[in-house]
Amino acid sequence: MTRIILSLLFLLWGPTLALAASPAAFQSDRIVVEARGAGPDVILIPGLASTSAVWKRTADSLDDRYRVHLVTVRGFGDVPAGGNGEGLISGPAAAEIRRYMVEAGLTRPAVIGHSMGGQIALRVAADAGQRVGRVMVVDASPFFPSLISAGATTGDVEPLARLAYQGLLLFGDEALKTHAGSMGADMGGAADSLFGTLGWQGGDRRTLAQGLYEVMTVDLRSRLPAITAPVTVVYGWSADDRSPRSHIDGLFRAGYRSLRTPAAFERIEGAEHMVMIDQPRRFQAAVERFLR
Repeated sequence: MTRIILSLLFLLWGPTLALAASPAAFQSDRIVVEARGAGPDVILIPGLASTSAVWKRTADSLDDRYRVHLVTVRGFGDVPAGGNGEGLISGPAAAEIRRYMVEAGLTRPAVIGHSMGGQIALRVAADAGQRVGRVMVVDASPFFPSLISAGATTGDVEPLARLAYQGLLLFGDEALKTHAGSMGADMGGAADSLFGTLGWQGGDRRTLAQGLYEVMTVDLRSRLPAITAPVTVVYGWSADDRSPRSHIDGLFRAGYRSLRTPAAFERIEGAEHMVMIDQPRRFQAAVERFLR
């Protein structure tokens, strides 16, 4: 049971990088935002246990032509949890990003989110309507368990998600790192192989546990018809038939089929979960196509 819980805890983590962004004038107890550059607006949202540092290469390649807005969800990395120390995480973070869009005077920004940040990007687009120009989700599904089992439901995974929540609070960062090498076995290698590159920055334990619980249980598929902006889905892919990544195309496409306008799909060969770090040149080329 312990190994199963630990496997679930490692579904999605960001890479171990130092936080590069510093707070901008915008004040929020849910998110931190740094803006740099000038031009059309691009919002970058990191995933679970990641800070804006995961977007460093992407931001460096864009900020000479775009105004880049680097988001960090409070409670991840070294950023104090603030309001994310209790209650929900993703919904309030999405609401704060929408408030930031208004206060910063953003004009139909492009929104790019990775993993949990991809789900937040979908929430922003569904609630903001025409105020969002376009959306890119990076290795993110509106319902993550469907990438492991196509027929999974929230009811199926909620008891496991509850155990994962409790397990993260119990085991803590060091125990998770110690057991990382054996994570995939209890799920037939699916979690470890599909969500590869499992380094992470950690953060406030309660915030991490709640974020993981939401990633495992939130099903945004019913919200997709509310999105008016075009959506691009970028994900890691492998040509090796032994890898779960070689069979992921249909699962991603099924997850987004309720969009009012069909999504564009770009698979990045040789990338695992951290697409922008695993294959930075291929990922950046996909971003450039997305922003044209």
